Amino acid sequence: MKFLLENGAPESYFKEYLAMDLSPHHIHKTKAEHKFAVLALASGISVALAENSDLVPDTLSQRLNRLLERDRRELR
Repeated sequence: MKFLLENGAPESYFKEYLAMDLSPHHIHKTKAEHKFAVLALASGISVALAENSDLVPDTLSQRLNRLLERDRRELR
């Protein structure tokens, strides 16, 4: 994420992850919250790469977004 942001990727790709204010060392958070954070970060990275590179297929970005939506419902 840091690399992408430093190289011009909009912060909006990572808005949901950044809003969680969650880092791997936050041991007081639940497993579900950490899983959701990882998916949110992965989704943002895949969107950034899919829109700015041919390295990542759009289907990967779409799949990660579906997983993120499923976990968002489970987290509530």
